[in-house]
Amino acid sequence: MKKEIEELLERKEKAKFGGGKKKIERQHDLGYYTARERIEKLVDTDTFLELGMLAHSDQVGSEEKSLGDGVITGLAKVNGRPVVIQAADKTVFAGTEGMVYFRKTQAAHNFAVKRGFPLLNLMEGGGLRMPDGMGSDGISQVLFPNELLMHHRQVPMITAILGDSFGGPTWTAASSDFVTLMKGTTMAVAGPRMLEVATGEKISNEELGGWEVHANFTGQVERFTEDEDTSIEELKQFLSYMPLNGGEEPPYKETKDDPYRRLDEMVDLVPTRRKRAYDMKKVIKSVVDEGDYFELKSTYGTAIITVLARINGRVVGIIANQPLKFAGAAGAKECEKATDFIVLCDSYNIPLVFLHDIPGFRVSSDAEKLKMPTKIMVWNQALAQSTVPKISVVIRKSIGAAYGNMCGPTMGADFVVAWPTAEINFTGPEVGINVVYGSELQKSENPEEEREELLKSWSFDSSPYKAAGKHLIDDVIDPRDTRKFLSQTLEYACANKGSKSQRNLANWPTGF
Repeated sequence: MKKEIEELLERKEKAKFGGGKKKIERQHDLGYYTARERIEKLVDTDTFLELGMLAHSDQVGSEEKSLGDGVITGLAKVNGRPVVIQAADKTVFAGTEGMVYFRKTQAAHNFAVKRGFPLLNLMEGGGLRMPDGMGSDGISQVLFPNELLMHHRQVPMITAILGDSFGGPTWTAASSDFVTLMKGTTMAVAGPRMLEVATGEKISNEELGGWEVHANFTGQVERFTEDEDTSIEELKQFLSYMPLNGGEEPPYKETKDDPYRRLDEMVDLVPTRRKRAYDMKKVIKSVVDEGDYFELKSTYGTAIITVLARINGRVVGIIANQPLKFAGAAGAKECEKATDFIVLCDSYNIPLVFLHDIPGFRVSSDAEKLKMPTKIMVWNQALAQSTVPKISVVIRKSIGAAYGNMCGPTMGADFVVAWPTAEINFTGPEVGINVVYGSELQKSENPEEEREELLKSWSFDSSPYKAAGKHLIDDVIDPRDTRKFLSQTLEYACANKGSKSQRNLANWPTGF
């Protein structure tokens, strides 16, 4: 028995080095951690239980140089909560995916879903390995993993891209609820070499799928970091707002921040002049516990803000317009961003708070080419199908159809209220006059004088009191009581069934 144990320990010690010490040194020379080092930084001390440590490639002759077969999988705790982990090992065949790699990741994924634990992915690598995937027999066995396609947001999938990623790691990220990407790395379908061979296009990694591509164009990544330590910390932060699975509520966190704290700063923070800009993030910071929030996709669709935060210890998702960008008007990217966030929150039982200051949508011929009507309606469809508690506050203006998209009356909110500064209307009088009387005013001898007369007759009451008077909104509240109002209404909305939704959106595509 002693001899057998010694052999086992030798095998496991050797397995710790993956592709060998030289490959580990190369990883360090390039400024990267190894897969095991990443796991060590992510999980609580001495909690990692590795599974599949003795696995290796099933290609004859590759057994000794493929320990782990390019991925490390197992169970651990992060801040005391159980998780499943898979970390690509770049020291083994550049982190590419072979048959055994797939068996390990499938087993990890299946266990996560079966026992209701979040799945954390520390990813890099070159995608499908050659020769494993070559030939009709090879590719027939390794098409898109069914567990990704049928995941249904049963448990949170949380991914960090920590090195150049093509193929498999990219599919994992695109299927995840949250992605953080370290700057200097690439995430794309295929690498520049394959692109050049297949199409003749010559392009750098950065131009193909670097952080700026995802920040400004794709919206496939929620956060960007300067180093691996920050990426790993962001995984922990996002996880702290998530339930273990779709059947649970997010974790409650005790706070010493008075839920009824009066927000006296609001008097000066939000200008009453409706065309004057201000930073909505300051409003959010004032409202939430300890001023702490976690923003998603801050560089994409910047006229809308999506953050995770807590109010009176309860996790909430906040969707807010940003007057500093396009006066808060939403375009195609903002529509996608809002839809994505509604789906995330509804799937994981996170109440939604809407803070309105939106003059409408950014309409133009270019917007039409981006399918703006569809994007507006898809946002509305997600909103209509969501069943988590929803609370809507009109801060300064909410105009036209955008009033609906921001969860105005009849759109499923538990409560809709406004500040006294709110302007609510189909359109501003100036725009309405231009549309209805534009051609007449062009022919007029005194267009400015006529415009002023029309403005007087078109001075519809856009103040919230008209809607409140007919009980079309629930109340007009003192801006200084906003935190108190949200704390109270969240308590009542969640009193019976907590914040649990019917999860109607759990099968919504990740990216549409």
